[in-house]
Amino acid sequence: MDGNWTVIEKVLDAPVDVVWKLWTDGAEFAKWYGPEGFTIPVADMDATVGGKRLICMESPDGSMKMWFAGEFRELVPNERLVYTDVMADENGTPKSAAEMGMPEGHDMTTEVVVELEDLGGKTKMVMTHVGVPADSPGAGGWTQAIDKLTALVAG
Repeated sequence: MDGNWTVIEKVLDAPVDVVWKLWTDGAEFAKWYGPEGFTIPVADMDATVGGKRLICMESPDGSMKMWFAGEFRELVPNERLVYTDVMADENGTPKSAAEMGMPEGHDMTTEVVVELEDLGGKTKMVMTHVGVPADSPGAGGWTQAIDKLTALVAG
């Protein structure tokens, strides 16, 4: 489906190994992921090919928790990261299309691709989330999260 993705490109004021860790270490990921005001009380990640991810994103007032699960598909340290992402329950069981208000049989699994380029103390990052349209609420959440990431590495 044409246009069914979000792409965000940034040059970050941090070495590539620091940026890599912010994407692959659960404790580091929790520091910046999610829209402004949201917290990440759970960020379990096994950053190996085939390794699982389980993320909980909580609203500022604590009234809403959203769980995301996935699997790491590709890891080239400090260069490229690919993982799947799907709305899930707290056990990591993916929610069905019907539970999400989508037609039966609709694939709810999306894919995140993060490409990093070492710019000698800075890092060019291109994040593509396939399955999340650029004009969707999910894209807006990513923009806010990447702004938080940018501020975190800027100190």
